[in-house]
Amino acid sequence: MDVFAWILTSLLALVFLVAGLVKAVTPYPKLMENPSMGWAADFTAWQVKTIAVLEVLGAVGIVVPWAFDTAKVVAPIAAAGLAVTMVGATIVHGRRAEWSQVAVNAVLFALAVAVAAVRFAQL
Repeated sequence: MDVFAWILTSLLALVFLVAGLVKAVTPYPKLMENPSMGWAADFTAWQVKTIAVLEVLGAVGIVVPWAFDTAKVVAPIAAAGLAVTMVGATIVHGRRAEWSQVAVNAVLFALAVAVAAVRFAQL
């Protein structure tokens, strides 16, 4: 079960770490030029950077506590936070009729819920 948990956790962390870092380091006007980031036009630069930081913190939060065997309760809470983030993303993409993005959000939501459930069970 632990190997399965680490695979799920690593995959989820990698996706959110990359997504968050891209949003964090790419200038806001440049983000809006990217066709897959059209949603950014509905938000201020500050809001997009906040989403980016939350994604990076979530990615770190699901890995570090278990990797260093300390404050393990943080990991499932961080995974639950990432799931909530995906609910918001699903709503935004749904309103914009970006159905392929909604599908990605649904998969990431399911993965985040699975990580949260597995890590809560392991506490």
